[in-house]
Amino acid sequence: MNFTEILTHWYSVNKRNLPWRTTKNPYHIWLSEIIMQQTQITQGLPYYEAFVTHFPTVFDLANASEQAVLKLWQGLGYYSRARNLHASAQYIVNDLNGEFPNTYEALLKLKGVGDYTASAISSICFDEPHAVVDGNVYRVLSRYFAIDTPINSTKGIKAFKKLATTLIDTKHPGDYNQAIMEFGATQCKPKSPNCSNCPLTDSCLAFQHKTIDQLPVKLKKTKVTKKYFNFLVILSQDNRVIFEQRMDKGIWRNLYQFPLLESDRSLEAHEFHLLNLGNTPLIDDVMEHYLYNETDIIHKLSHQHLYTKFWIVKPETFPSKSISISDIETYPTPILISNFIDQYNF
Repeated sequence: MNFTEILTHWYSVNKRNLPWRTTKNPYHIWLSEIIMQQTQITQGLPYYEAFVTHFPTVFDLANASEQAVLKLWQGLGYYSRARNLHASAQYIVNDLNGEFPNTYEALLKLKGVGDYTASAISSICFDEPHAVVDGNVYRVLSRYFAIDTPINSTKGIKAFKKLATTLIDTKHPGDYNQAIMEFGATQCKPKSPNCSNCPLTDSCLAFQHKTIDQLPVKLKKTKVTKKYFNFLVILSQDNRVIFEQRMDKGIWRNLYQFPLLESDRSLEAHEFHLLNLGNTPLIDDVMEHYLYNETDIIHKLSHQHLYTKFWIVKPETFPSKSISISDIETYPTPILISNFIDQYNF
């Protein structure tokens, strides 16, 4: 058997039992692909099941409010995926009369769908021979063929896509695409790959050259920056709190948070006066305040590490724009805020 046949056979024996592998419903496959982007199966599976339950059809998703979609997505991160998912559902319902796109080219018109996702859906649901190339595929191909071209370089992206296309099983493209992704996820893992029980060792060049741990090659990542966040948990005596919706174009757009002030360093409890309260609903009438966490809560994003402190603030007079504390958990929030709400136990 050749490379493609070996992988397909391996998959038929070793594939994990996952709910989206029992269907060719493009709506369900699309949901699974968007949810599982940059997400481990164990983390993403409950979200997939929740979306299928709450929004069993694309019409249900399209008719939902963005706030409801973001709330269900809460904790999964990369919230633009949820916004794109919702926008694409509305496009399918309103512009395509609810008919899910059934070609690679048509799938690319959905927000948040690029080459990888369009290739996966079109091959699995419609048997189009478009090869997927994700992190797992890069790893398998770079090791098996001993390719040291950086996978995140323009040259590497083109070269690996071309190679993947030559290898795909044109009669069963969906099975092959899932096979090579599964193989990378469970067999040819980033660390401690199972080379001792691998069906490809006889022909794997990296195994023969003892370069498994050196591949794939990546260009250096963008430098991670630090930011210092100070959230003001502004409470009233009648159990209300100020909760704001982020309206900028950042990753937390349309999610809710406490008023945020940035500082140039991590502040100590006695340095509350250094915060510029002019940017918040408070002016100068703080009656009581204290620092909730002496040690920074570090929240890591792809290019930023957020060093976060929460300040409990009780003003003399309270702004009218606020929400009841009893409603706070109904709002979609970044996981950083959600965790605080759970810990503070309003």
